[in-house]
Amino acid sequence: MKNTFTVTIAAVGLVACLSAAAQGTGSIFWGSPVPVAQAGRTIVINPDTRWVNVAQGETIRFVVGSIEFSWRFDGPDARSFDLAQVAPAGAVPGSITVYVAGIPRHHQ
Repeated sequence: MKNTFTVTIAAVGLVACLSAAAQGTGSIFWGSPVPVAQAGRTIVINPDTRWVNVAQGETIRFVVGSIEFSWRFDGPDARSFDLAQVAPAGAVPGSITVYVAGIPRHHQ
C-alpha cells in the first residue's frame, strides 16, 4: 500500500512538472531552441504561410520579417502543433501549423 501511494505521488509530481514546462515559450515535447547558426535549413514565413513541414531531428531557422529564431525538432512528440507555441512572443502572424514527420521505426 505504501509503495502504491509513493508511486502515485511521484506520478502526479511528474505530470505537474511536465505541464509547467510545456506552458513556457516552446515545449519540451517538440524540441528545443538553438542558436540560429546551428540551423540546417531556413523557412521564410510570409503572410500567406499556413503550414510548414519539418522532420523530427531537423534544426530549422525561421525568418518572419526581421525576426529570426531556430528550433531543433528533437522532442518525443512528432505530431502537428501551432508554430506560435515555440516562436518568440508575437513573432508569428496568425496560425501556422508545423507538421513534424517522425523518424521511421526501422531507423530507431
